[in-house]
Amino acid sequence: MAGDPRPGGTRREEYAEATRQAILEAARRLFRERGYFATKVDEIAALARVAPATVYAVTGGKQGLLRILMDMSTTHPLVAATVESIEGMDDPPAIIRVVAQRCRKMREDFGDVMRVMIATAPHDRTVAEGLAIATARYRQAFLPVGRRLAALGALRPGMGENEAADLLWFYFGYGGLFTLHDDLGWSYERAERWLAGEASRALLKGASSLEG
Repeated sequence: MAGDPRPGGTRREEYAEATRQAILEAARRLFRERGYFATKVDEIAALARVAPATVYAVTGGKQGLLRILMDMSTTHPLVAATVESIEGMDDPPAIIRVVAQRCRKMREDFGDVMRVMIATAPHDRTVAEGLAIATARYRQAFLPVGRRLAALGALRPGMGENEAADLLWFYFGYGGLFTLHDDLGWSYERAERWLAGEASRALLKGASSLEG
């Protein structure tokens, strides 16, 4: 259409998306700095330079904002790309190293959202339901990895793909990287390397290296 500033959409659509992104960025910053409950919609609106009514109309308020941020992390294209790349790999330790690297990347990019969800869920039923959905998606992403390792005959004797997926969750779920990086002060690089080595040792037959 001749009136469109770009082939991909109208100026109105571009403005609407820019407004949405400004609101999301403002909410994410305030949730991270102040916590979910201490953050007010009026403050989000002021930081995003929109009216409070716009925050509700575009995102549904604080609960809607946190749900959108959660969806951004659990449906990020990197998740599907990781699963797809692993399907073509034949080196089991390399597969686990890829999982470790991608989980680290997601934690660096979305760790603040995860922390807010985990801290808020015990005190808010809607957020708890959202966290349950996010956790289910997160855990589901490990099933194809366990399946691929099983198909390669790489797992320890007696271990099936579901148990492998459970162990991958143990090492690369919420706890591992947060504990090593946040609580113990490890660099993300060191935490990634150590978790990859430990996961390999736990899952793969014949594996003994602690550092992978």
